[in-house]
Amino acid sequence: MKFRSLILSFALAAISFAADVTGKWMAKVPGQNGEQETTITLKQDGDKVTGAVTGPRGDRPISEGKISGDTVSFVVESQRGKQTYTGAVSATEIKFKRESGQGQPREFVAKKQ
Repeated sequence: MKFRSLILSFALAAISFAADVTGKWMAKVPGQNGEQETTITLKQDGDKVTGAVTGPRGDRPISEGKISGDTVSFVVESQRGKQTYTGAVSATEIKFKRESGQGQPREFVAKKQ
């Protein structure tokens, strides 16, 4: 019984230490035509993440958003298909990797505003 309580305590502690990604994040995202100013707006509710990515082509809502520890991930649909974003979260930045299945993954850093 004590072992179960200990495991539960560690699990709850891990959840409470999960990064908070709520807010606006600014990034210069590499693309075919050079770097593009991009705003990533995120709202966290427990382990679920919602929001939008705003760039030169306008707002694109995110789907499948989640956070686990210090890793955030979500999907954005565009005219070119689905893009998957995965990022390592710290207090002031998220180090993202964006993959689309076309070409090489793009890596960039978003800074909290």
